[in-house]
Amino acid sequence: MSYSTPESRTLHAAFAEKVDAVLSALEMEGTLPADTSRSNVTVEPPRDASHGDLATNAAMVLAKQAKTNPRELAGKIVEKLQADPEITEAEIAGPGFINMRLADGAWLRELATIAEFGEDYGKSNMGGGSTVNVEYVSANPTGPMHMGHCRGAVVGDALASLLEFAGHKVIREYYVNDAGGQVDVLARSAHLRYREALGETIGDIPEGLYPGDYLVPVGQYLANELGDKYQAAAEDEWLPIFRAEAVEQMMGLIKDDLALLGIHHDLFSSEAALQAAGKPEAAEEWLRKHDLVYDGVLEAPKGKAPPEDWEPVELPLFRSTKFGDDQDRPIKKSDGKWTYFGADLAYHMQKAEDADALIDIWGADHAGTVKRIKAAVAALSEGEGTPIPFDVKLVQMVQLMRAGEPLKMSKRSGNFITLAEMVDEVGKDVVRFTMLTRKPEAQMEFDFAKVVEASKDNPVFYVQYAHARIHSTLRKGAAEGFAPSVKNIELLGAEELELIKQAAQFPRMVEAAASAREAHRIAFYLYDLAGAFHAYWNLGNDNPQKRFIVAQDADLSGARLFLAAQIGQVILNGLAILGVEAVEEM
Repeated sequence: MSYSTPESRTLHAAFAEKVDAVLSALEMEGTLPADTSRSNVTVEPPRDASHGDLATNAAMVLAKQAKTNPRELAGKIVEKLQADPEITEAEIAGPGFINMRLADGAWLRELATIAEFGEDYGKSNMGGGSTVNVEYVSANPTGPMHMGHCRGAVVGDALASLLEFAGHKVIREYYVNDAGGQVDVLARSAHLRYREALGETIGDIPEGLYPGDYLVPVGQYLANELGDKYQAAAEDEWLPIFRAEAVEQMMGLIKDDLALLGIHHDLFSSEAALQAAGKPEAAEEWLRKHDLVYDGVLEAPKGKAPPEDWEPVELPLFRSTKFGDDQDRPIKKSDGKWTYFGADLAYHMQKAEDADALIDIWGADHAGTVKRIKAAVAALSEGEGTPIPFDVKLVQMVQLMRAGEPLKMSKRSGNFITLAEMVDEVGKDVVRFTMLTRKPEAQMEFDFAKVVEASKDNPVFYVQYAHARIHSTLRKGAAEGFAPSVKNIELLGAEELELIKQAAQFPRMVEAAASAREAHRIAFYLYDLAGAFHAYWNLGNDNPQKRFIVAQDADLSGARLFLAAQIGQVILNGLAILGVEAVEEM
C-alpha cells in the first residue's frame, strides 16, 4: 500500500497508511517477515456500520506469512492502532478482522479536505496513467440515434469519465460499421430519396429499404451536389458513391444526436478502412500460425433440418470451441467476404496497439458472442506480449412508457423513438441520470411522465434538488450575513458527523466503481448522499436549532454552512462524472 499523491490525504487513504505503518513496525520487530507482501490488505468500511468506521483484513491475510494464527496477529496490530489518538477504538472481530472507530477530529479533517481539493476531491491515481480504450455506441450508420443506442451511449460515456477521474487515460472510440450489406441498403434508400428530390414520384417505400423521413434531406443534399447524373444510371455506377456520401451524412446526424447528450468521441474507426488496410488478413495469418484458425466445414444448423439449398462449404474457422463455444466460428463467408466476427477480430487487434486495456459496451443481444471474441482478443494480443485485459459490458434495452403505457413509435424515424425526441422532451440530464439508475444488465423502463416528477422516487430530481437546496441555503445565509467557515466545525454534532461520513465515502466509491467498470455505482451513491442530506435538512422542520442557519449563533451557522457547501461539492463532483449538471436552483 503506497499513497504518495495529494489524493492520499483523503481519510480512507490516510488510515490505510496508518495500518501500513503498523505493519512496517511489526516487520522491524520481527513479528512479520521482512518484505511481507501486503497487496491483499484492505482498509474499508465494514459491511455493518454498527461494527465501526473502518475495518482491515490485515491479520487474516498476513497470518500465514507470519506463521501464526490471525487472532494472535490481530492482537499485536490492535495494540499499536490503539496508540493512535485518531483511533478511539480498535477491536478484533470473528476469526481475525479488526474494526476501528475514529475520533471526531478525523472526520472533521476530512470535511476540510473536501474544501481543500474542491473539484479534485475523489480523484485517484489508481489508474496510474494507463490507457483504456472504451468503445461505445458504434451504431450502424443507417439512421438517427434511438433508444436502442441511448442507454449504451450513456453507460459508455459515464464509464469513460469515471476512468479518467480514477487516473486512467481514456480513448473514447466509435466503430463505424460501413462495410456490410446494411450500408448498401442505406445507399439504395438514399438513391430513392435522391430521385424523389429530383421530382420523381416514388410512392410507398419498397420493402427492404429504410422508410424514415430522416433520409429526405440526404436525398436533397445528393441532388444538389450531384444533379441528375445518377438518376437513371445503373446501380453499379452510383452505389459506391451513394454509399460513401450516405454514410458521411448519417455519421454527421449521429454525431449531432450524441452531442445532445454531451457525448463526443475521440476516435471514429471505419470498418471499410480496416479491411482496405489488410488488417483482417494480418489477424488471420497470426491465428493460423498459432493453430487457432483452420479450414473446415461449418456444421449444419442444430436442432432443425437444414434449408433445402444448404450444402457443406469449407471455410476458415476460428477454434472457438477451445474456449467454451458450442462450435467453431467462420471468419469468412462462402463468397470470401469477412464475417462480422472476422472483421471484429481485426478491429480489436488494431485497438490493442494503442491501449493497455479494452472495454466494449454492447447490447444484450450480443451476449452469445462475448466468450469467443474475448478468446480471440486474448489470443491476438498475446502475440504482442501479455494478453490485453478486455471487458465487455452488456446493456439491456429500455422500454419506453408514458404514464405506465407503452409509447407509440416515431413518425420521423419510421419505427422508433429518436434520441433527439427524448432529449427535446425531458432534457439531457434527465436522460443521462435515468439511464444510470439501474445496472446496465438489468431491464429498465423509461417513463416520460415519471422521469420529470418532482419527488423522491425520481432519482435525478432528488439529487439535483439536494444540490439546488444547498445553494439556496448558502444564498440565504449570505443575505443574512452568514458565510461558510471551517473555523468552528468542531461545533458540529452527531447528526452532522453522520453526513460527513457519507460524503467521505466518495473517493473510495470512485475507486471501487472504476475497478468494477460500473459507473452506475456513482449514481446510486449520489442518491444515498442526497437522501442523507434531505434527512438532515428535515430535522430543522421540527427543531429550529437544527437548521443550517441559527440566527443567534453565527459560529454554528458558519460551521453548518461549511458542511452544506462540502456536501454540495461532492454532489457536483459525482454528477460531473455522470455528465449531469449540478443545478443551483430549481
